Amino acid sequence: MTSIAICPGSFDPVTNGHLDIIKRTSKIFDNIYVCVLNNAAKNPLFTVEERIQLLEEVTKDLPNVKIESFQGLLIDYAKSKNATSIVRGLRAVSDFEYEMQITSTNRVLDETIETLFMMTNNQYSFLSSSIVKEIAKYNGEVSELVPPVVKKALQEKYNM
Repeated sequence: MTSIAICPGSFDPVTNGHLDIIKRTSKIFDNIYVCVLNNAAKNPLFTVEERIQLLEEVTKDLPNVKIESFQGLLIDYAKSKNATSIVRGLRAVSDFEYEMQITSTNRVLDETIETLFMMTNNQYSFLSSSIVKEIAKYNGEVSELVPPVVKKALQEKYNM
């Protein structure tokens, strides 16, 4: 039986922390769908298409990783891919509270799909896309925070 997992997120933009979780997940599951969620409540810097392109570029060396987007309920997307697991990265205790609410709701919607929490590498425990955008907006150095292709895309967005 093939093991399939979903790694959802807004990835606006993808950070080294996201990439850490994706790479580690790709070693555990046969197939990974990195799902770019289009959150209407957020005002993204990058379009869904741009985020997909960036993710495809930074995961091109991971043959079992596929990048897609989805609108709607994550649990419906997971079912459509025959996924048995949703993998969520955690940076700190504050992430756990929010993620626990989502996980509990998803279990009500479909108790056969498990949510697994993966702690990010300690060197990325502070990192978020929002922080990266804030630093890049003011021409700060983001080389340690994002892959080179993402740094370039941020510079283009902020006309640097």
